[in-house]
Amino acid sequence: MVDASKRESGTTTDQNQAGVPEDAIIILPIRSTLLFPGVVLPLTIARPSSIAAAQEAVRSGRKIGLLLQKDPTVEEPGPEDLRHVGTVAEILRYVTSEATHYAICRGINRFRVKEFLSGFPYIVARIEEVGISEVMTPEVEARMNLLKMRAREAIQLLPNLPPEISAAIEGLDSPSVLADFLGGIIDIPVGEKQDLLETFDVTQLLDKLLGLLAKRIQVLQLSKAIGEQTQQTLSSQQREHILREQLRQIQKELGDDDAKSIELKELSDKIDKAGMPKEAEEQARRELKRLERMPEAAADYGLTRSYLEWLTELPWSKLDPEQIDIVEARRILDDDHYGLEKVKRRILEHLAVRKLNPEGKSPILCFVGPPGVGKTSLGQSIARATGRKFVRLSLGGVHDESEIRGHRRTYLGALPGNVIQSIRKAGTRNPVLMLDEMDKLGAGFHGDPAAALLEVLDPEQNAAFRDNYLAIPFDLSKVMLIGTANVIDNIPAPVRDRMEIIEMPGYTEEEKLAIAKRYLLARQLKSAGLTSEQCEISDDVITAVIRNYTREAGVRNLERHIGAICRHAAMRIAEASVTRFIAAPTDLPAILGPRRFEQEVAMRTSVPGVATGLAWTPAGGDILFVEAASIPGRGKLILTGQLGAVMKESAQAALSLVKSRAIEFGIDTIALQKSDVHVHVPAGAIPKDGPSAGVAMFLALTSLLTRRTVRSDTAMTGEISLRGLVLPIGGVKEKVLGALQAGITTIMLPARNRRDIEEVPENARNRLRFIWLERVDDAIDAALNRPQTLDRRFEETPQVAPAERQAARSR
Repeated sequence: MVDASKRESGTTTDQNQAGVPEDAIIILPIRSTLLFPGVVLPLTIARPSSIAAAQEAVRSGRKIGLLLQKDPTVEEPGPEDLRHVGTVAEILRYVTSEATHYAICRGINRFRVKEFLSGFPYIVARIEEVGISEVMTPEVEARMNLLKMRAREAIQLLPNLPPEISAAIEGLDSPSVLADFLGGIIDIPVGEKQDLLETFDVTQLLDKLLGLLAKRIQVLQLSKAIGEQTQQTLSSQQREHILREQLRQIQKELGDDDAKSIELKELSDKIDKAGMPKEAEEQARRELKRLERMPEAAADYGLTRSYLEWLTELPWSKLDPEQIDIVEARRILDDDHYGLEKVKRRILEHLAVRKLNPEGKSPILCFVGPPGVGKTSLGQSIARATGRKFVRLSLGGVHDESEIRGHRRTYLGALPGNVIQSIRKAGTRNPVLMLDEMDKLGAGFHGDPAAALLEVLDPEQNAAFRDNYLAIPFDLSKVMLIGTANVIDNIPAPVRDRMEIIEMPGYTEEEKLAIAKRYLLARQLKSAGLTSEQCEISDDVITAVIRNYTREAGVRNLERHIGAICRHAAMRIAEASVTRFIAAPTDLPAILGPRRFEQEVAMRTSVPGVATGLAWTPAGGDILFVEAASIPGRGKLILTGQLGAVMKESAQAALSLVKSRAIEFGIDTIALQKSDVHVHVPAGAIPKDGPSAGVAMFLALTSLLTRRTVRSDTAMTGEISLRGLVLPIGGVKEKVLGALQAGITTIMLPARNRRDIEEVPENARNRLRFIWLERVDDAIDAALNRPQTLDRRFEETPQVAPAERQAARSR
C-alpha cells in the first residue's frame, strides 16, 4: 500500500515528471461512476493502461483527471471515446493486489479538455480548470434551503444511510459544494450525473439537482407505500410477486413500459391486423381485457396468452389468389405423373368447374388405390396447378376425436385440432388440405374421429367449423379438401358418402418401365450424387427388377431397388475401381440378392386339385392357389389357410355344388361319402376372406374328383351359387393387373363384370384373353384339361352309363 501524502522526493520524481508537460494532466478513464469536487471515492483499476497512469501519478505526485467513457463496454478507450468535462482529483491512497488495483481519490475541481496529447503509454491531455462562480443572492439562498429540505426528506426514506450525512449537509454553506456533495451521493443514472458535472452556472446546477431529487423522492415514497400495502396482505411465499408488482408500479409512475405492457400492446395490435369476424374479435377483446387484469404469476396467464396468440395468428381473412389455367394444369399433371388418364381428366373437370363457378360447393375428391401409385403427389400437383399452399394431414392411427376438433381449454396442455393447426401452418384460408390415409382412422374410448370429420367434409357445414379450443366458428369453405385411402371399405359410410371416390389402379409393367425412366432413375441418380454418364441402367435391367424383385401395384419398391443399384455404382466409382458403371441383368443377384418372385403358376397347377384364383389386397391384385385333397374319412370338409367366415362358406357352397352334380361329372358318390375333402389355401400366415374365390374352389374340387388338371395359364374369380350361377365380384381392375404380373394369359371373369373391363388399361387388355362366365359349366369347359387315370379309390367304381349322364345333364 502506498500513501500518496508520504511520498519521498528525489531524482526519480523529477525524471518521471519530465515526460508530461506542466500544463497537462494524466487522464484516467472511468466506466460507470463519477467523482464530484469535494467528494472522496474509491476506484477500482484493472486495465493495464489505467494502472500505468495511476502508478505514474502516484510516483510523480501529480493530480489525475477522471473522464467518463461514452460507451462503458469499450475495453481500451481512446480520446474519442471520452467525455470532455471531468474532475481533477488527487490520489489519497493506492492499494495493489495480484489482478486489481484500488485508488482512493478526492475530487478537487471541474476541468474541460483543451487537447489530447499523443506519444504516452496512457492518455494525457491539456486541460482548463473551471470553477463555479458563487454569488449569494436571495434566489440562490432559497434554492439552497429547499435543496437541504429535500435532502432531509430523502434521507428519512433511506434508513440505511448513516446519520452523519444529514449533519454534514446542514453544515455546508457553499451552494456549489452542497450541489457537488448531493450529486455524489444521490442514486441517479451516470448520464444525469455527467450533466450535473457539465453545468457551471450555480443557479442551473441547483435547479437540475432539485428536479432530480424530487423525482427520486417520489419514487422512494411510492416504493415505501407499495411495500407497506403488500406487506399487510401477502405472505413470505409471494416475495417474487411483491418485487414484480413493485417494479411494475415504479415503472408505471416513471412512464416506462414494462414487459407485460409491451406484450399486451403487441397482442392488441395483432387483433387489429388479424381481420377477424365480429364474433371472433369480440371474443379476443374480452380475453385481452381479462389478461390485463391478471397478474403474470397467475396459472391462467400463460393459457390465456396462448389462446390469444392462436386467435391472432390464424388466417381469418387471408386468401391466396387462385388462378386456374386448365392448359397449364394439364401440363403440370402430365409432367408429374405418367398415365392415369381418367384420373387426370376428372381432376381437370374439377378445376374447370371451380374456375367457372368459384363460389360453388364443389365435391371433395378422394383418391383410392394401392400404396405407391401417386395419390399424395397428385394432391401436390393440384396445389401447384392452382397456385395454392399444400398441407398434408395424416389420419393414420388417429383414434381420438380431439385430434380433429381440438381440446377444450380447461385441459392442461390444450391445443386446437389438427385441422386448425394445418390451416395456421398454411398461413392462408384457401390451401389444398390433403386428408391422407382416411381408411386408417381408429376409434377408441376418446370418441370417433371419423364422426368429427363429418363437419369438415360437409360443404353445407364447414363454413362454420367449430374447434373445441377456439370455441368460435372458423370458415373452412374455401379450403380444397382432398382425401386418400388404400381401401374404400374401411372408410365409414357417412364419411364416404360426402366424397367423390376416384379409384387409381396399379401400373402395368410397361407403365412402370416408363415411370422408372422418366422419374425414378433421375431422382435416384441425383440422390446418389451420380450423373447419367457415370451410371447407365438399361431397360432390360429395369424390366428384370420389375419381374423378379417387385410385385406391387405402385412403384415404391421399384424405386428402392433402383436406388440400391445407384448406390452400388456410387461405391464402385468412389473406390476408383471403375469410372463408368453399366448395369446388366446378370449383376442384379450380386446387388439385390437372389430373385424374390418366380413364375410358379405352371408348376403349381400341373396336378389335379389345384386351381389359380385371383385376390384383391390393399397393395393391389395378386394370385392365390386353391389346393384340394381327398383322404379316407366320413365325408367331412377340412379348411385351412386362415380363411375368413365368408371364404369358408364359399368352400362349403362349392363342395355342395360338386356333390349335387356328381353323377353328371362322373364322380362316385359312395366313394365321396367315405372320403374327407381337405381344401387348403397356401400362405397360411395371411388372413383371407371374401366370396370371389368360389369359382376357383369349385374348379379345384372338380379337378380333384375328376382327375382333370386346370390349365396352368388360366386364373379365375367369381362368386358361385348353389344353382351353379357365377355372380359378379369387385376389384376387377386390380385382379387383372395382378394376374398379368404373375404371368397369366387367360382370365375367367363373371359375365356381369364385363362393364368393369373398360377400367383396365388398354395395353393390359390386349395381352390377355378373357372368358366370361355365366355358369360354372362355362368354367369347366374352358379351364379343365382332358381327364387322367382315375385314382385307385375310384378304379373299381362302376362307370355311370352314358344315358344316365345325359339324363343328369338334362335335369
